[in-house]
Amino acid sequence: MFTGIVEETGTIAARSRTEDGLRLRIGADEVATGLEHGQSISVSGVCLTVERFEDGEWFEVFLATETVERTYLGELTEGDAVNLERAMPADGRFDGHVVQGHVDAVATVMGIEPLDEDWVFEFELPAGYERYVVEKGSITLDGISLTVADLAAAGDETAETGRVTVAIIPTTYELTSLSEKAVGDPVHLEIDVLAKYVERLLEARFE
Repeated sequence: MFTGIVEETGTIAARSRTEDGLRLRIGADEVATGLEHGQSISVSGVCLTVERFEDGEWFEVFLATETVERTYLGELTEGDAVNLERAMPADGRFDGHVVQGHVDAVATVMGIEPLDEDWVFEFELPAGYERYVVEKGSITLDGISLTVADLAAAGDETAETGRVTVAIIPTTYELTSLSEKAVGDPVHLEIDVLAKYVERLLEARFE
């Protein structure tokens, strides 16, 4: 389990295709220190397993074909930035919200506007996912735990599908890959797992 509090921005150092998927080497400092084989790391919101590493320098992960198809990690090239977070320890501080590292879909950056010292980002969600999002609720975008400032549901005049707006403080902007995003770029979407459980319970109740 993760919390959506990004520890560090890593860099794609190398990539190699195989018959079964894709292998990435990610350069990092803090996150690559003290690693163990088999440890879980959130890479821009995707839970991946450490296979090889050089302490304090880099680590390697493997993406199965399904992961490549479901995320945009397969489109990254050397030098691209990724958000990194190690799995939460049992005695760790819980500063974000429950993040599984299971990407539901890929959303799109639709707007970026400075607001005083902050930034306002607007994202378009794939059709159907807006029903899991509530204003002032939690959402995970590229592995970052964010609070929804505004929601335009499908059918509104301002949105063809669902759009969410979030306010980004300077620390988050500088520490994460959001500072490198542009309009039209993809981001990994993970909706709040609590919304999934509520939906499933309601479905079971009325079956």
